[in-house]
Amino acid sequence: MHPSRATRLSCVWVILATGVHAAGPPSPPSSPSSSPPSFKETVAPVLVDACIACHNAKKAEGGYRLDTFDRLRTPGDSGEPPLVAGADPAGELLRRIGSDDPDERMPPESPPLPPAAIAAVRAWVAAGAAFDGTAPAEPLAMVMPPRMQAAPATYPQPVPVTAVAFSPDGARLLVGGYHELLVFDAADGRLIARLGNVGQRVMAIRFLADGRTIAVAGGEPGREGDVRLLDAETAAVKRVIARSTDVVFDVAQRPGGDELAVAGSDGVLRVFDPASGSELRAISSHGDWVTAVAWSDDGARLASASRDRTVKVFDAASGELVSTFSGHTAAVRGVALAADGKRGCSTGDDRKVLQWNADDGKAIGAAVTLGGEGLRLASDGTKAFIANGGRAVAAVDLARGSSVSLSHTDWPLCVAVHPATGRLASGSIDGEVRVFTLADGTLVKAWPAKP
Repeated sequence: MHPSRATRLSCVWVILATGVHAAGPPSPPSSPSSSPPSFKETVAPVLVDACIACHNAKKAEGGYRLDTFDRLRTPGDSGEPPLVAGADPAGELLRRIGSDDPDERMPPESPPLPPAAIAAVRAWVAAGAAFDGTAPAEPLAMVMPPRMQAAPATYPQPVPVTAVAFSPDGARLLVGGYHELLVFDAADGRLIARLGNVGQRVMAIRFLADGRTIAVAGGEPGREGDVRLLDAETAAVKRVIARSTDVVFDVAQRPGGDELAVAGSDGVLRVFDPASGSELRAISSHGDWVTAVAWSDDGARLASASRDRTVKVFDAASGELVSTFSGHTAAVRGVALAADGKRGCSTGDDRKVLQWNADDGKAIGAAVTLGGEGLRLASDGTKAFIANGGRAVAAVDLARGSSVSLSHTDWPLCVAVHPATGRLASGSIDGEVRVFTLADGTLVKAWPAKP
């Protein structure tokens, strides 16, 4: 039996921001015996994998937190020092992770840490428990270097497809996989290449203006997220930007410029310089997840959608708020701006496609009702294409307000259009990719996104 629609919608957004977890924490990388162990490379990964879920700002078991280095050194309710560098006993942290008593050992109700992980922490404490990051108050996930992400050789079954994108010429279709991008021939569905070392769950894929750099947004919920810039030819990760302690949902490049707008689960809309990786602007205007971003074609305006039920439009040069559209009654998941930035459309959990004036945030025209919750939105300027919970992609004529459904066998989670070739691609929760014609919605090809 299928779960209720409300339950399933919740599951969809968990899937949109999660994936398969490894069975237990990995052993830390080995450190050269002539050098003291590195906290950021050796110890922090152990703590993030095994300990931080129970000892963070929201859930501090025993009054103890270790989500930052500063917190790691601060005693919990017991008053016992967590770290005593160079001493024996070396502190409460080592005593608890190395205990043979299952009632005391950490993490609770889980297998013990691997001996190599305990030895690494012990060696680090014995060497002085030095901090080799940049800021002791920074979250441990940010102290750690960006992880090398390995994709499995094969998939036992398809994973939910949460992001798709056409190559600039429309000949290839990039599909988000598990820690990788799967590159297919857009005409026949043949797997051409696999580009690895990206987030566990890929949430957005964008080719940059140079035609060979791919921006990939994603991550693992409650742990890490980022945008990785990949070389499309060599598959090398050129730069990692917008690092976060949670999933990054969307990324988009400013037309006519280089800036990348990034939507994250911290509720902040950020703008980055992809060349240097520096953050140019942080806009804290939303009260919940920023789920999607979109630029006007002239690059003068930037719009953002949020789980706080609003869409906001900003002046791209100054970052000043232009308008707020509050017409949705539930979380907003997708947004697009007209070429001139004067009109916008959006969709979300209220199963509506709404249009609005970007200058004042007032609604324009009648709402279009979808067959299910709107999950992602793409536009070719005259139509909006919405992946929705009605097991279809809705093609909505923005001038007439009429819509046509392009069917899926299960909920589509993402959509992309390529106007030059007249094609639309979508991916669904059951791991299937479908390619349609833009003109009349004819199904061109369907295949499972599974290597």
